[in-house]
Amino acid sequence: MRKLLSFLKYSLLLGLSAFLMWYALKELDFEKLWTELQNIDYSWLALSLMMGLAAYLSRAYRWYMQIRPTGYTPSFKNTYNAMMVGYVANLVLPRMGEVVRCSMLRRSDGIPVNKAFGTVIAERIIDMVMLLLFLGLTFLLEVNRLRDFLFGLFTDKYASLEQSFGSLYLLVILVMAVGAVFLVLGIIYLNRLRQNAFFRKAVTFVRGMLQGVFSITKIQNQAAFWGHTLFVWAMYYGMSLVVFYAIPATSGLTPVAGLSVLVIGTLGMAAPVQGGVGVYHLLVQTVLLLYGIPKEAGMAYALVAHTSQTLLVVAMGVLSFIAGMLQKPALAEEHMPANPPIHEFER
Repeated sequence: MRKLLSFLKYSLLLGLSAFLMWYALKELDFEKLWTELQNIDYSWLALSLMMGLAAYLSRAYRWYMQIRPTGYTPSFKNTYNAMMVGYVANLVLPRMGEVVRCSMLRRSDGIPVNKAFGTVIAERIIDMVMLLLFLGLTFLLEVNRLRDFLFGLFTDKYASLEQSFGSLYLLVILVMAVGAVFLVLGIIYLNRLRQNAFFRKAVTFVRGMLQGVFSITKIQNQAAFWGHTLFVWAMYYGMSLVVFYAIPATSGLTPVAGLSVLVIGTLGMAAPVQGGVGVYHLLVQTVLLLYGIPKEAGMAYALVAHTSQTLLVVAMGVLSFIAGMLQKPALAEEHMPANPPIHEFER
């Protein structure tokens, strides 16, 4: 039954992705679109791919720095391979990549999945903060364009912003009420829970995950860690910007337009569909309309930017998967931390 539900869920997401792609393409003049694609300057596209490669290497090293404070020392090679395989997994099954890459490190270096997953959660939090910073910067520079675009998304779904905020408040209140009920029940039955073997294992798992989450506070070289973070996002921005110059119709856009595409495109890639297909294309095409770019040229940009980076991820991920499978699995005792933490329930 569980397998059937998973199949139906991912089939639905794939169907949604296909529908959005069809919706973005249905009114286009395909002759104009093909003309735009025929005039691509591949030298700029190659530069975009090089920036992508640099971003992935830097991101893998940043993750390597996050893992070390947990007491485990994977090699950079294994960390990079696990990350790239995870990215490929996300193209097939959304949100599975995080689990897959942690499982890869478990196999290669004996790192517990909960601790590795905690570092991934911390990584996602940092990405969210960086996206919010870029979003704030973009609003400051392009407040009129993006205000109309983003608020338009809300007004299409709700009769008014007041109604949407009212719905949000009700949702927050409901979540808080449910959380309060669980908290009270937890306090009442805490002593019983402590005697439950499943609860003890769950607490140990969460403790290990939290150790991974807060690993960033124990990184010795904080300057290098945050330097890699800034470098990764600078490369993401550069990847979006240089593709402008690869297409004649978008070659005259400003660097500020590149910020808008980065922010909106990242939101599209974060959608829970396979590789952001459809969502990314529709959002990027729409935001480029705000800069006077015709639909055909906007779609050409979205296709070139998304497809090139997806192929790069697939190529790198497949090579990493082969390298990981050829490697001998780690023995648990070979990678145990020198001073493993003692949890309350283990005393």
